[in-house]
Amino acid sequence: MRVLVVEDEPVVARRVAQFARRILGERLEWLQVSATFGEAQSTLAGTPIDVLLLDLNLDGSDGMSLLDAHVSRSFHTIIISANADQALAAFERGVIDFVAKPFSEQRLAEALRRVTDPEARSPHAARYLAVRKSGRIELVGVDDVLYVRGADDYSELVLRDGRRELHDKSLERLQGLLPADFERIHRSYLVRLSAAKALRPQEGSGYELELRSGERLPVGRTRYPALRERLL
Repeated sequence: MRVLVVEDEPVVARRVAQFARRILGERLEWLQVSATFGEAQSTLAGTPIDVLLLDLNLDGSDGMSLLDAHVSRSFHTIIISANADQALAAFERGVIDFVAKPFSEQRLAEALRRVTDPEARSPHAARYLAVRKSGRIELVGVDDVLYVRGADDYSELVLRDGRRELHDKSLERLQGLLPADFERIHRSYLVRLSAAKALRPQEGSGYELELRSGERLPVGRTRYPALRERLL
């Protein structure tokens, strides 16, 4: 795992880095600390990462601008900040957790578990998903998403009106951000269950999920029991 810490207080930065190294152990491949947003921007422009640990106030600069610029990227973001009043706004933008200062190693471990465990959910679902289009960031309302299809390292958001938008996060990473109404029905599909109509048997003991729109999606064999339970 590749981790970037953005924090201007040296003592706090060392603490975050020390905790992250202990929590991640051998899973940690690379960790860097940036003390300014400019330095962080430069690193993000040229270095692939898996998780951003971001303070929202660096020497008076607003971290929300950095978040807005990069929230559409493939990595997860965890906010570590004393500005608890900004937690809701951060969650709405799609961060996976908000760790309020002061914090313990256990609290950071809980946040990082949401990154390392694809089945773990964020404590607050995102209200918007940011997608990059023609050099700009566009917000898509989660309420408008019907289902998500995995597309290699990316995801395709299929909207209620039929539009499709490509998102930089993988299906596994998006799963942690979406509301509990979304269920993983197949290795390549996350579906809003309120849009489901019925499970339909297929030849060879397989199943498909029929949506109210009439569209049918494949159901993985290992996913079928849990899906059937939720649809009862």
